[in-house]
Amino acid sequence: MQLRFIDFFAGIGGISLGLERAGHRCVGQVEIAPFCQRVLAKHWPDVPRWSDIRELTGRELPEADLWAGGFPCQDISNAGKRAGIRGERSGLFFDFMRLVRMVRPRLVVLENVDAIAENGLRVALGELAEIGFDAEWEIIPACAMGAPHTRRRMFVVAYPHIGERASGGASGRMGRRMVQTAHANQVDRERNAWPREPSVGRVADGVPNRVDRLRALGNAVVPQVAEYIGRLLSESTDMKEQS
Repeated sequence: MQLRFIDFFAGIGGISLGLERAGHRCVGQVEIAPFCQRVLAKHWPDVPRWSDIRELTGRELPEADLWAGGFPCQDISNAGKRAGIRGERSGLFFDFMRLVRMVRPRLVVLENVDAIAENGLRVALGELAEIGFDAEWEIIPACAMGAPHTRRRMFVVAYPHIGERASGGASGRMGRRMVQTAHANQVDRERNAWPREPSVGRVADGVPNRVDRLRALGNAVVPQVAEYIGRLLSESTDMKEQS
């Protein structure tokens, strides 16, 4: 089943690309960074786009089955000050949830660094539970999809509680499927590991927007992982439609 989705905190479109590869359709994107906006406009020229999530009311957004939100990780990551999910940047999660509360999409997918397991996941799950959403989650590394680097990321799939799920939702088995894949296809990271940054000198001449490119890559979601989540959602919604 094809799902219409909105990609919040879209960055350079890793989640959008992955979900589209899984057969779903992007109907909106939210991204504030000018460089990322230009990348999105190049690859999704016909998709409506909004800049600042804090200014959205929900009324301007198109109808969508799925909302995906890879919200900022700077306050959650072990590499930062660890202010947590209520920090200045990662706290944009609550603006996302403000919109979820008002619109109540059929499905919600959250993405963040694996450190959120100890630094914000309980809060996120609590916010979802308050509005009657069940959730399943797992840390999926990029190497589980065959990439020669780790890049561990937490994915949360949420949907209305079973009592409200007449319109369809995710399967209760999705969490188990996520776990199986996350640990089934590990690669030899010692032999095949990628460097942490592309091999472009920090002061290289002739590389336009180098700092923006590195920042965008650092924040990006691996499309193959988003595609896997999208395929699980397709299977789950197809099963629900048939039941």
